[in-house]
Amino acid sequence: MAVFRAFKALRPAESTAKEVAALPYDVVNRAEAKEIGDKNPLSFLHVDRAEMDLPPETDLYDRAVYEKARENLERLEKDGILVQDQKNCYYIYELTRRGKVQTGIVGCSSIDDYQNGIIKKHENTRADKEQDRICHVDTCNANTGPIFLACRYPDSLLNRMNAWKESHAPVYDFVCEDEIGHRVWVVDDPHTIGEIASDFEGIGSVYIADGHHRAASAVKVGLKRREQNPEYTGEEEFNYFLSVVFPFDQLTILAYHRVVKDLNGLPERLFLKKIKENFELMVLEGFACKPVEKHSIGMYMGGEWYHLRANADTYEDQDIVGQLDVSILQEKVLSPLLNIQDPRTDSRILFVGGSHKLAELAEIADRTGGVAFAMFPTSMEDLMTIADEGKLMPPKSTWFEPKLRSGLFIHKLS
Repeated sequence: MAVFRAFKALRPAESTAKEVAALPYDVVNRAEAKEIGDKNPLSFLHVDRAEMDLPPETDLYDRAVYEKARENLERLEKDGILVQDQKNCYYIYELTRRGKVQTGIVGCSSIDDYQNGIIKKHENTRADKEQDRICHVDTCNANTGPIFLACRYPDSLLNRMNAWKESHAPVYDFVCEDEIGHRVWVVDDPHTIGEIASDFEGIGSVYIADGHHRAASAVKVGLKRREQNPEYTGEEEFNYFLSVVFPFDQLTILAYHRVVKDLNGLPERLFLKKIKENFELMVLEGFACKPVEKHSIGMYMGGEWYHLRANADTYEDQDIVGQLDVSILQEKVLSPLLNIQDPRTDSRILFVGGSHKLAELAEIADRTGGVAFAMFPTSMEDLMTIADEGKLMPPKSTWFEPKLRSGLFIHKLS
């Protein structure tokens, strides 16, 4: 059963929380991070994207980047911007986007739960991206961003969390420039902490919603520390990694769209003919196609939007992974027609999160003479079923909104 324990968070002073809070490192590119960091010296991107404070020719994976991250983290603590709590606590983290609220509990998950499959994944990871975060965590001696987890909350845990929110004032309460609200409460009562830990012990499965690379990296750093400390007891902080666990039914998954830069040499007319072999195709005049149900896809090409509906024989005999729209698109279009064999590494394909407007997809396709695909979101139920069955989704199958902010909670490994 799940181990989820309280910890002494290193976190911002109340007066600076909004300035410190930053989007996850993998949501902004190098130029965007530098622009944010130049305007805001307290942004946690100075830790998570420390290359912004080095010469522009510095390689992203240069040792100097990780050393700069450690230096910036230590500076924020030395200057009193970040202060460590003196006793173990849980933290309640509420995010509000367009009137919808999701609330989870921040604590530390066990690397053994990850190893034993209690914490379940649904995506593969890439070795190069793992190694980047391994170096970052190991050098900073800290988990700097929480892993986004979900589970089926028992009523007792949900009631306990809501009761604390109603009876205590938040320590952080701010709205970011993207109009997403963030509120945090500190749960510091030993009795309540014990009850929360007990509630989690009754949970058999926890699912990674977002942060597969960070989770894998945090676990590998913990295992490395065990090798370096053969007398470890299991209580050391390196045996745990920073997480926030939300009730699965409060989460919002948006679509993850695809844009391919060219048609693989096919004339548009021939491409459309081949599409019709597996999809019902309808031209939409004057408006974009946003799919409203599973097995439907919007396609933009050459100034026109099309509605594609997958023929039943493309998915009815497939397992749950094969029935995902991203799988159907990959197997029937991207691979055979556009020669995108490995979407994780092919430079011709771009992935666009569902928070972007469909007009942006069309603009990208127009610039390159390619084709855009607007997808219908994967469901949280499908995600959990796939994870329960030990299967994996295609890459970039889910886009969660709102994004958690980094810098509000840091977990020191020693």
